[in-house]
Amino acid sequence: MKIIACYSNKGGVGKTAVAVNLAYALAAAGKRTLLCDLDPQGASSFYFRVKPSKKLIDAAFFKDVEKFTDAIRGSDYDNLDILPANMSFRDFDVFLSRMRDSRSRLKKALKSVKKDYDVILLDCPPSISTLSENVFRCADAVLVPVIPTTLSQRTFEQLIAFFKENKLPMQKLHGFFSMVQSVKTLHTETMDTMHTTHKRRFLKTRVPFASDIERMGIQRAPVIATAPSSAASKAYQALGEEISKRLARSS
Repeated sequence: MKIIACYSNKGGVGKTAVAVNLAYALAAAGKRTLLCDLDPQGASSFYFRVKPSKKLIDAAFFKDVEKFTDAIRGSDYDNLDILPANMSFRDFDVFLSRMRDSRSRLKKALKSVKKDYDVILLDCPPSISTLSENVFRCADAVLVPVIPTTLSQRTFEQLIAFFKENKLPMQKLHGFFSMVQSVKTLHTETMDTMHTTHKRRFLKTRVPFASDIERMGIQRAPVIATAPSSAASKAYQALGEEISKRLARSS
């Protein structure tokens, strides 16, 4: 089983759209896939028309295997299940602070479904916290969408610094450019700069800024399902193939 975290310490960069479409792409490729929505806003769950779990509240996510597994829901798509979020997830850091081995509790929770899935995708809240450190430690890959602007560049470099300071494996970090508008000079210049500075950390795939992605909230479905021939759909499919190949090489 591989664990892929869709993470950014900056909001509004297309993280959830990536998690939703990547989960769909991997499931369509025959991988038994679980999308675990860790963001209390529950956007991934919403896109797949799955209601918040009423029983998986407070610290049960980390302590109660039965409630954890019972909270998993099937989606409308083959090979794809969803673990929906609820608002109690906003207190994950509080619960983790009270537990022994707090930095490894997420990994222990996910082990309960290890035999049932080939891939687990984590849609993570945009913060650096105890939960985030759990994510970094348990994930095989941390997939980071970066809008090619100065602020996004800065937050990606902050994330790199955090990994170095906490002696986390740098090879887990996989950045890619999101919401790209190639007609913008700033986007082109920023991508050139970051590719030069952080070449080993970036995937080749670039996800464009697209109205099809914005309409996901209305259609409540992955772009790959609703607009399979669109540029955005092709980019998400390429991203899934690229990250899968990287993980295969590292295993």
